Amino acid sequence: MALWGFDLWQWLALLQHELLLFAGVFFLIGAADDIAVDFTWVWLKLTGRARTPEFDREQLRCRELHGAAAIFIPAWSEAEVIGDTIGHTLSSWPQTDLRLYVGCYRNDPATIAAAMQAAQGDERIRIVIHDRDGPTTKADCLNRLYDAMRDDERRMGGQFASVVFQDAEDMVDPAGLGLLDKAIEEGADFAQLPVEPMQQARSRWLGSHYCEEFAEAHAKAMVVRNALGAGLPGAGVGCAVSRAALQKLCRRRADGHPFSSESLTEDYELGLGVSETGGVSRFVRARGTDGLLIATRAYFPAKLGHVVRQKTRWVHGIALQGWDRVGWSRGLVETWMRARDRRGPLAALVLVIGYSLLALTAISWSAIAFGYAEPVPLSPLLKWLLIANFGAFIWRAALRFGFTAREYGAAEGVMAVLRIPVSNVIAIMAGRRALSAYVKTLLGKSIEWDKTPHFRHPARTNPAEGAL
Repeated sequence: MALWGFDLWQWLALLQHELLLFAGVFFLIGAADDIAVDFTWVWLKLTGRARTPEFDREQLRCRELHGAAAIFIPAWSEAEVIGDTIGHTLSSWPQTDLRLYVGCYRNDPATIAAAMQAAQGDERIRIVIHDRDGPTTKADCLNRLYDAMRDDERRMGGQFASVVFQDAEDMVDPAGLGLLDKAIEEGADFAQLPVEPMQQARSRWLGSHYCEEFAEAHAKAMVVRNALGAGLPGAGVGCAVSRAALQKLCRRRADGHPFSSESLTEDYELGLGVSETGGVSRFVRARGTDGLLIATRAYFPAKLGHVVRQKTRWVHGIALQGWDRVGWSRGLVETWMRARDRRGPLAALVLVIGYSLLALTAISWSAIAFGYAEPVPLSPLLKWLLIANFGAFIWRAALRFGFTAREYGAAEGVMAVLRIPVSNVIAIMAGRRALSAYVKTLLGKSIEWDKTPHFRHPARTNPAEGAL
């Protein structure tokens, strides 16, 4: 069959060539972006600016706070884990001058009951019932907790020194609060601890794929951002903001709240907002003398639908909403970092083209093997483009192995490399779903808390980590 002088296989070869050129160029641009961060991190390590200090975990656990701390935990439909989170948090952080605010909804009696049962009369906990039916958004729930904290401040005639943010499924590190308080006392307006996803033996390919992503991001990318003075995106857990910095954020909004109730990624906006108002941000990466990272730990989603839903929210909030809500910066470094944050949809498109190329290549090789087509030689440009991309992939895989193996062991490092295609497919699915959700919001659809369910808490299901 011929069309305009070309048969089917010639058209296929032409399409393959154009897609290869497009994907190769954009893959290389992304690789150059990553390698720039990699080399910056290497330079920081060689010059001693990326040193990870060690602290006595028990001393930090019992550290007297420099001022009262409020811990915010928003909870919608979290009856399965909220009790363990409350119990573990109160036992891990024995300081008397903290108050734990747990935000529940009036139409979620199961979560309210589980939280009340876990409180066990501890005067440090306050269960706050939202006056609206849930789910609204996490940002809206946090604003309700902020109102409750302000009511308490008026009653006690003083203010908290800092506010710490955690999620309903988190297992806090015993040294975490002391380390965050130390950073705030030393002048930080915003401080972020690393997040360490837990390995999941029953979900090695999906639930555990978060391990390598956070291991690399919170050992390299966040370290680089911190050293370059760029704004630090909050992770929503294991982060603290000074009361003064939070007040500045409230003054920027007409309703007097720190967060926009329409935001899907209020944690991301929190860190950047503190930086924009002149605050000092610090990524606080440290280890205990036992060698373990001082970090917030949790089980991440383990089912495909839940994983895609969570990453859809991240892509939608950061990459798409971020253009509207956060905007850009005039500084070169800050613009670079925000561009990195927002490249998810483009990366998903390039990945789709990349995997389409694999399918076309398989078809072409089959046609050549059966004598239906002739091999088409690659131009020198394409050959060098492929060589450069292959080298970048090997470099990326080696780093992914190294960062993952450092925290989880060599076996998980190998799994991290094998899971690269899984991560790519999830990125494609989340990118498509995020774009669809964003278009719907532009057409007037209201934003809701599209959260993922949690069924297990690390303190209960993992004895080794629970002992930590």
